[in-house]
Amino acid sequence: MPDTPMVDVSPATTSRTDRPRILLYVQHLLGIGHQKRAATLTRALETAGFAVTYVSGGFPVRGLDTGPADFVQLPPTRAVDKFFKVLVGPDGQVVDDAWRARRRDHLVAIVERLRPVAVITELFPFGRRQLASEIVPMVEAARALPRPALIVSSVRDILVEPPKEERRREMLERARRFYDLVMVHGDPALVPFERTFPLMAEVSDLVRYTGYVVDRARQSAPPPGGSVQDGRDEVLVSAGGGAVSEALFRAAIAARALASPALARRRWRLLVGWNLADPVLDDLRQVAAEADADGFVVERARPDFVAMLGRAALSISQAGYNTLLEVIENRVPAVVVPYAGGLETEQGLRAGLVAERGLVEVVDEDALTARALAAAADRALAAERNWPRLDMDGAAASARLLHDRLAAGG
Repeated sequence: MPDTPMVDVSPATTSRTDRPRILLYVQHLLGIGHQKRAATLTRALETAGFAVTYVSGGFPVRGLDTGPADFVQLPPTRAVDKFFKVLVGPDGQVVDDAWRARRRDHLVAIVERLRPVAVITELFPFGRRQLASEIVPMVEAARALPRPALIVSSVRDILVEPPKEERRREMLERARRFYDLVMVHGDPALVPFERTFPLMAEVSDLVRYTGYVVDRARQSAPPPGGSVQDGRDEVLVSAGGGAVSEALFRAAIAARALASPALARRRWRLLVGWNLADPVLDDLRQVAAEADADGFVVERARPDFVAMLGRAALSISQAGYNTLLEVIENRVPAVVVPYAGGLETEQGLRAGLVAERGLVEVVDEDALTARALAAAADRALAAERNWPRLDMDGAAASARLLHDRLAAGG
């Protein structure tokens, strides 16, 4: 591993230009959870006295809050389907070798210009192998700087388990070859990293648990036309970016009439992600209005979601990292429908572990019906819970960890 020199990372600086620079690379391909977690981490790093250059390789995410960080948008790409094997650009064309080379060269140039004290890759090397052709050269350029950068992986607690053993070995080899630190944003009291990465013992010297990175009830202002009372005693139905959420929203509209009076008399607010097409949103509004015009609000996802969640009577959502941890943080009764498309296993595993503690009701995606959703909602509202003491301070803890590692020379 490269030697990292002593670096003054004192937060007592007068300008962001005087602060130690961190480059944070994040690429989302379908959902926006990776971007949201990385943005929360970025704000904490800025608060701790770092200057962050946030490099995004995905399509722009509306309402993404990276604070005062410098934002670099690469030519964006996304996956064409839930299997993540084929990537396309804004024109819908499959990205080619020339496109990949341009992004690689751009990333290397950014590193050489900024000379960051640390480079953080979100998920890689434990995912995003489709983009290794740009990530590895970026990391190698950071290691080759006159003052080699600290190379850090920022990874959630649960991985999508690779179908082949050689994929795990590839992850392990890259972690050992390139990385100084693996920040696992989780709490082993809920799920240890080795649950989905059995080779964890071979990189245990690199791994540090930070606790969960959670957007901790920030009081974001409501959008124009919204109110600070929105969400109070309501049923909130959400699905992050919403790319694969249509079935959930349609089931929720039909479920309200089948639920107990304690839920059927409440307003159900559907927060439709920006990745679900406008015609689908319009149709959902029409269906909801026909069911009960006064009983539903159907609108786009909002930046004040976390604040609304803290006021809600019940949450219905998929089971992504961010939303599920925000539910636990805010102690909100909840029903989750884990996304299980393609090779995805992460949401189902996390939802199952949380359900074992009696914290949420789970409806499997292949069993999703209005009646099943209504029954689960009734059970969630009626249940008594013993909320666990999980470490939810992952964003600030990550900043402290980086501060200490850099101050100690890596």
